[in-house]
Order: sequence, then structure tokens, then C-alpha cells
Amino acid sequence: MTVTKQDLVDFVYAEARMLDERRFEEWLTLFAEDGIYWMPLHHDEPNPKLVTTLFHEDLLLLKTRVLRLMGERTFSQQPASRCHHLLQAPMVDRFDPDAGEFSTWASFLYTETRADEKLFYTGWVMHDLVLIGGELRIKQKKVQLIDCDAPHRNLQLFM
Repeated sequence: MTVTKQDLVDFVYAEARMLDERRFEEWLTLFAEDGIYWMPLHHDEPNPKLVTTLFHEDLLLLKTRVLRLMGERTFSQQPASRCHHLLQAPMVDRFDPDAGEFSTWASFLYTETRADEKLFYTGWVMHDLVLIGGELRIKQKKVQLIDCDAPHRNLQLFM
């Protein structure tokens, strides 16, 4: 597969749409086997393994969360939460087709609702993507909230 910058932008939008449409199992297939979903607790954290984070989840933990979200006994999801990602046009920060490594950056406004409760979050999302078997996969998705160091309610879904 020859990757273009537009392919990277389309990937970011498609990933957000999967989450908005609660297609969590399909979303998991976007991750590399060693892929990471990371939400830092502080700004400018260089290494998630050395600090406390809001989320630092590998594929196994992501699969566990998805199973719980979709489970019949997940009472915190009755009624189910819904979300919406409003993304600024993603920018390509790294484009190295020879190495099969790419990075994108986008600002976002995220809304999550459940029953009569609405939660709003803003920040930036960075995707480190790799080419595996001719397909783009998420090596790391970093979600940097503007107010990452503030108290937050229980984050049910994925940003």
C-alpha cells in the first residue's frame, strides 16, 4: 500500500467515527498488537511508563474494557453512553513511508452523554501510526486533555 497524507487524515476521521458509532470491536482492529492508548495526567509527560496516567492501556486491557462496556451486566452503561468527536482537520507531523511510520495531530472537542448528563472535554489527539501488512495501525494514540490535571468524573468511553 502506498500511503498518502490524505490516507492518514482519513484514518483519523474514520477512527473517531467508529467510536462515535460504538463500533468498539472494529476500533480495536485498528491497533497494532503492541499498540497503546495513552491519556497523560500531566502536560509534557515524555514516558507513560514512568508516571501516573489517566489511561495507559495495551491491546489486552482495551479488549477487556470493550467487553465490559458491551456486557449485559454493565449497569453504568444502562442506558448506554454516547459520544461525539469534533475534530479539527488533522495535521501530519511525520510522514516516513520508507520506514512505514507516520504521526498526526488534531485538536478535538469531545462530548459524552448518558441519560441527562453531558460531559465535555477538549484537547489534542496524537496518532503514531505504522504500516503493518499493507494496513495502517495505531502504534500509540495519545489523548492530551487541556485540563488533564483537574479532577474528572468517570470516563466511560474512549476519546
